[in-house]
This record gives sequence, C-alpha cells and structure tokens, in this order.
Amino acid sequence: MIAKLTGLLDDFGADWAVIDVGGVGYLVFCSARTLSHLGVRGDRCTVFTQQQVSETDIRLIGFASAAERDWFRLLTAIQGVGSKVALAILSALTTEELQRACAGGDSAMVARANGVGPKLASRIVNELKDKAGALPTAPGAAAVASAPAGTPGNDAVSALQNLGFKPQVAADAVARAMDELGEGAGLNDLIRVALKRAAG
Repeated sequence: MIAKLTGLLDDFGADWAVIDVGGVGYLVFCSARTLSHLGVRGDRCTVFTQQQVSETDIRLIGFASAAERDWFRLLTAIQGVGSKVALAILSALTTEELQRACAGGDSAMVARANGVGPKLASRIVNELKDKAGALPTAPGAAAVASAPAGTPGNDAVSALQNLGFKPQVAADAVARAMDELGEGAGLNDLIRVALKRAAG
C-alpha cells in the first residue's frame, strides 16, 4: 500500500492533484485544505496517502499531514460517512477544530461542512467524542487545540497564520512558546517567542 508520496505538483483541480514522482503521475484526491498546502504547479510537495479500493474503483486520497489522515480514517469508519463527506469535513475544519468540536460535543461546527446535516453531525460527534482527546492534531499543539477561542494561545496562532505561517507550524510554535513561558503568558510575549520558534 502507498503511504506517502513526495514529488512535484504536476497539476490540480477542485478536489484532486497529480503528483509526479520520478516521471510517474499519481492522481490523488484531496480536501481543499490539503490542496492549499501543496503550492503551485512545479512545487515539490509531500502527501500522506490512504488507498481506497471498491468494486469499481481504486483511488488514492491525499493529506497534508498524518494527523489529517488519521481523522479521515476515523470519519470513514462511521456509518454514513464516505470519503467524499470525510474530505468535505476536512475541507471545512482543521484537525484542531475537528478535535475541539468532537471533544466539546459541538455538532453545529461539524455541520458547517458541505453535505453534512445536523443528524449526521451529531452521530459523528457522539461516536468520536471519546477518541478525540487521544488523536493528535499538529505535533505539540494539543494545549493550543484544546484552548477555547479568544484565549492568548488561539489569538497567537491566528496572528502567526496572518503573517503567512501554515496552521500546523503556527500551532506548534505557539505550543512550544506556551511551554517555555507558562500558561499565564500574555499575548504579545507568546507571539514574540512563537515567531522565533516558527522562524527557527
């Protein structure tokens, strides 16, 4: 089974990309969020993959991180959630937001995804509530992911993202800054230290 591809972004569309690995083009279906991480045509990129086999089709699903792939596997194990719905959820929510929604029982957040009604969103949240805390989001970002919106940690992550850092890089840098400064750290100090971590 193919677990990861590293190559050049050859082409892409609304929900797919072609990754050229040594002259072989792999068609990979992706969430909008993963596609945004791949860059522009000709860029070198890495995608974590999940192979899906059905009676009529064999396809590769691609993810920007192993954490996103783990969530995809959890989502598609739920009755009524196929790969299309799982990718729609991962397009609408980051893994951090999905973890927070499941841990906090916030089905309305999950229902923001295309094709996910209130009933299915409730089932997803209920089935994944106990698993949400154990599943990683971005490395080192658990403290940030579980923080309520409007806290210095989340505001610092937003600030770094506004400066152009990718969500996972920002979350990891802020998590390390929080470890260094302590939980009572102010927003400005968090941003200052997190910027050094993200840039380093």
